[in-house]
Amino acid sequence: MIDRPNYLNDLISFKEKDLIKIVTGIRRCGKSTLFDLYIEYLISTGINKNQIIRMNLEEYEFNNIISYDDLYNYVNSKLVDDKMNYVFINEVQRITNFQKAVDSLYIKKNVDLYITGSNSKLLSGELATLLSGRYVEIKMLPLSFKEYISYTGENDVQKKYVDYITKSSFPYTLKLESAKEIRMYLDGLFNTVIVNDISERKEISDIGMLKDVIKFMFDNVGNLCSSTSIANTMTSNGRKISVPTVEKYLEALVESFVLYKVSRYDIKGKNYLTTGSKYYLSDIGLRYYLLGSKNTDDGHILENIVYLELLRRGYEVYIGKNDDNEVDFVAVNERGEEYYQVAYTVKEKKTLERELKPLNNINDHNPKFLLTTDYTPYTSHNGIKQINVFDWLLDK
Repeated sequence: MIDRPNYLNDLISFKEKDLIKIVTGIRRCGKSTLFDLYIEYLISTGINKNQIIRMNLEEYEFNNIISYDDLYNYVNSKLVDDKMNYVFINEVQRITNFQKAVDSLYIKKNVDLYITGSNSKLLSGELATLLSGRYVEIKMLPLSFKEYISYTGENDVQKKYVDYITKSSFPYTLKLESAKEIRMYLDGLFNTVIVNDISERKEISDIGMLKDVIKFMFDNVGNLCSSTSIANTMTSNGRKISVPTVEKYLEALVESFVLYKVSRYDIKGKNYLTTGSKYYLSDIGLRYYLLGSKNTDDGHILENIVYLELLRRGYEVYIGKNDDNEVDFVAVNERGEEYYQVAYTVKEKKTLERELKPLNNINDHNPKFLLTTDYTPYTSHNGIKQINVFDWLLDK
């Protein structure tokens, strides 16, 4: 198993706290393995195996669990009296009205409850209302570059970065030896899990059009776009599609954590903008699987990697607008705002000046960073710290 220390430490910190621990993220990002790692930890601390109840609702042995009553009765029958029970339920959203079972288990004093789901709608509607203030969400992503390096070794970091973005950051791909095996795995992940899950949940019959929208979005990573502009571009390219259909497909892709939608933030006016968004992928390897190296934009791909890392580090992330200037990322946490500009290289003077301009035009004193793949001595441009992005990703 590949260690996922940050997520594991999150679970450990919430052990036996009066909260439901909900791990969300795209399928195959490692949620089940995280539970395996945590169960190993529990056993190492002296927890008896009969106090641990583990269910993966995608496994055949649980095919008879078809209702929330079945789910509740199964878990309840396994509970050990007078001891704390650690209950793990994978892909709980497969059960209609699962929240009723979850709530009934949660109120038991001897149940510490952990669940996973691969759809953001898990935490909307009735469940969010029912469990308001009674759960903590751990948002899981595929492997970070640091986790990838920790498994593969740190020799030749630039080459490892190329492997990371082309071979995929899904954990299981590290167990596959050839490019052909990785491609076959990603093909199964894309067609069986992503396309089928989305089409079934959203009752989409035109799978070809769904795939075309996915290809379009994968090909436009980091570009400002709207449902209208997407529909117009696809229609002009011979694939007629309506704006409501584009919106439906984008919503499904975001709900399934395939895409992340990033809204704009007016730095000067300190308000959130409703027009113009960018989309980033949960795994760049899926882009290479689907599109190959066609129209590869190294800068936008690097932006994608930085965006996901900021999410991992607990930031809320926005695209910054400052008059006519755009800042790649405004990262917000409890300490305030930070500004990030991302460029593959700034070795040419004009490129450096272009990348620094949006940051220099910000009048406040929040931290400002320029991340590039260039290896240079420590550099500060009028207070803007230029950092090698690989060092930043590895947290050096």
